[in-house]
Amino acid sequence: MHRFVIIAIFMFSQCLCWAFTGKVVNVADGDTITILTPDKSQVKVRLYGIDTPEKGQAFGSKAADFTKERAALQEVDVREIDRDRYGRTVGIVKLPAGQRDS
Repeated sequence: MHRFVIIAIFMFSQCLCWAFTGKVVNVADGDTITILTPDKSQVKVRLYGIDTPEKGQAFGSKAADFTKERAALQEVDVREIDRDRYGRTVGIVKLPAGQRDS
């Protein structure tokens, strides 16, 4: 019985990821955006599961343009998955229409 309770708590805690909302105020490249939160702080978010070319690489500007078309100035929901080696939030970003960019 105790083992079941511990497993259930562990599984439930995995779903309780830190989440926030905000407006996309910058698109650094195809897989990195900056979000302005309601408390006016800026959070740099790397899109979880997405890897695009950097701006100086082939198709890098096309990747950035795609992300800008989809997300720029949109109110989004973010579910934090991890932090990368640069301290950025790695997360799943949910667009207003329910589409996911990651």
